[in-house]
Amino acid sequence: MVETKISQIIEDAVTELGFGLVRVQYSGGHAGRNQLQIMAEPKQDREMTLEDCQMLSRHISALLDVDDPIGSAYVLEVSSPGIDRPLTRLEDYNRFNGELAKITLRMMLDGRRRFQGRLTGLSADGKIGIETSFGRFEFAFDEIEAARIDPSEIFARRSQG
Repeated sequence: MVETKISQIIEDAVTELGFGLVRVQYSGGHAGRNQLQIMAEPKQDREMTLEDCQMLSRHISALLDVDDPIGSAYVLEVSSPGIDRPLTRLEDYNRFNGELAKITLRMMLDGRRRFQGRLTGLSADGKIGIETSFGRFEFAFDEIEAARIDPSEIFARRSQG
């Protein structure tokens, strides 16, 4: 998988520059426009700046030019995860414990694949918990197809502050 190879090439450099790699996503676009999206965030508790994205883009481009894991032309996009950040690592579920989230599973559970509710962190056996309006559910990390923070409460907190 090309994303795994790219992560292996760039992760150490991204970390050394003071950032955490959130997600690597490669997609073939329309009319041959391929896109490589690198999502990163500062290790310190601060906002990601445009200068951060530009600096990371230069470093990542240099690394990928040497190793060339993608055989065709592509557009590189470096961005921050934003307010509705994806939850891509197991530790994200503890870090964002108590926040609202939207989770889509790979397979049905109790007749549904989509769950929206408050994250309850990781259980003792490493399962991810979410409290929804129809009960509490737990999933293994590899059962999750996609997950992201639901920014509705964050917007409300910001408008009050």
